[in-house]
Amino acid sequence: MKLQALIFDVDGTLADTECAHCAAFNHAFTETGLAWHWDDALYTRLLNISGGRERILHYWREVHGDITALGAQALQDTIARIHDIKTAHYEAAVRGGGVALRPGVLALMRQAQQQGLRLAIATTTSPVNIAALLRTAMGPDWRLNFAAIGDASTAPLKKPHPQVYLQMVAALGLPAGACLAFEDSGNGLQAATAAGLATVITPTRYTQHHDFSAALRVLPDLGAIDLPTLARWHATRVHQHKPSRTSA
Repeated sequence: MKLQALIFDVDGTLADTECAHCAAFNHAFTETGLAWHWDDALYTRLLNISGGRERILHYWREVHGDITALGAQALQDTIARIHDIKTAHYEAAVRGGGVALRPGVLALMRQAQQQGLRLAIATTTSPVNIAALLRTAMGPDWRLNFAAIGDASTAPLKKPHPQVYLQMVAALGLPAGACLAFEDSGNGLQAATAAGLATVITPTRYTQHHDFSAALRVLPDLGAIDLPTLARWHATRVHQHKPSRTSA
């Protein structure tokens, strides 16, 4: 089936954002008086939980066995406040040039558009985080580059659930076999493949230990990849127990 659309995850895939996210979480903990600090090892483990609020709640349950004593609404309000402070700090870091798109991302998007392919986003991050990153990288009209956008506000069931990918395939009006997904994590790969999409993985240092055996290809980044190569891989849909790690 001919390749007709590229669907991108955001955090870790479009940009290596996790250092900035981790720093923003730690800033929020300090601002709210929590004696928490997520170092690289801890944050790497917590990335198995998709979604910022969900990550905070998961960690809270780990360190506070008496979580129910707060009351459900009080806890949710506290988590929301932490997450709002974290998001504001992350946005400021992005605007200040602290996060850049990964190699090859913009070039591949331009090639796809020139060849008449459609672009979409399938992420579990918030709309605010997406806008902060892509407004800085692509300009104020960044939304015009994408035929469909799925995020935490539209897909409450987080990856590895395939909800956001199923939504994007439906929004594009295409069969899953006509789309190619780009991810950086095991949860993202599971979500995309469960929705029927072939998936190219570009890991980060936070996700390089994940199981990517179901990926179409595993690449260091998109810097040496062009659209004809991707279309060829997509057409063959080579299934391997251990995907080849190559830069071309």
